[in-house]
Amino acid sequence: MSSEKIPLLKCGTVAVIGAANAGKSTLVNGLVGEKVSIVSPKVQTTRNRVMGIAIRKNADYAAQIILVDTPGIFAPKSRLDTAMVGAAWAGAEESDMIAYLFDAKKKGPNDGDLKAIERLASLVKNRPVFLILNKIDQIQKPKLLALTVRLNELCPFTATYMISALNGDGVEDVAKGLIRHIPEGDWIYDEDQTTDMPMRLLAAEITREQIFRQLHDEVPYEITVETEKWEDFGNGDIRISQIIHVTRDHLKSIILGKGGTRLQQIGARARAELEEMTGTKVHLKLFVRVSEKWKDDPDYYAQWGLEI
Repeated sequence: MSSEKIPLLKCGTVAVIGAANAGKSTLVNGLVGEKVSIVSPKVQTTRNRVMGIAIRKNADYAAQIILVDTPGIFAPKSRLDTAMVGAAWAGAEESDMIAYLFDAKKKGPNDGDLKAIERLASLVKNRPVFLILNKIDQIQKPKLLALTVRLNELCPFTATYMISALNGDGVEDVAKGLIRHIPEGDWIYDEDQTTDMPMRLLAAEITREQIFRQLHDEVPYEITVETEKWEDFGNGDIRISQIIHVTRDHLKSIILGKGGTRLQQIGARARAELEEMTGTKVHLKLFVRVSEKWKDDPDYYAQWGLEI
């Protein structure tokens, strides 16, 4: 009879929440080990609940951490805003654990932060809620310690972690902390799966990220990207056709650029990332369309799992 120890199977969901641009997507991508959620300097980039799947193994356990990257928590001003914030809190309330990311370089919690922390204080009674102070490389230690004390006075967090998600400092400490609280159970997803997002949606997000990165100050949130066609060829190549929906004519002109040069640059960078992600040659075709009322289209919300 073999005396070899069998690692304990663990599996659980962690909602990653926080204010817009706190670094949630960067943390999720870091834990997963590859991009599953787009990252942009523009706040409120994430619109839906993106699920990333991180695996950690050692002699004692084999853990599957299901990370739910949620839209930022902010004061909603539109139907889309309301749907995004609703998705964030729904993700928190449905998960086994909550990781609350706070931008440490802020002077302190504002009114929106205080409301969120008050709500977390009621949720911590039923599940672990972790405080993760991000961007600690941009704040002096005395201020960081004072901020830690202040936030823990407002909510009895299960544990506090200090990280820089961008350079990876402290990210593995977060993983180990989550694993300590993840319940025992069989894995839900296959070991090689890193996200539950369909490739058509992920491809659209990659293009939307490039638009934000290249036109950060010029393009507002009134754009979305739709993957209209996805064709697989016998030689392994992929042809993707996408529509960039904008609400006004002048936004179309900005995205197109002079002689279509800006759109070509957006497409080239998105195509390169898609090829790296899929491991095959990608033929990407982008079209820009004025769709004044795309924010009122129920089909848009449905495909992202948002509720109007």
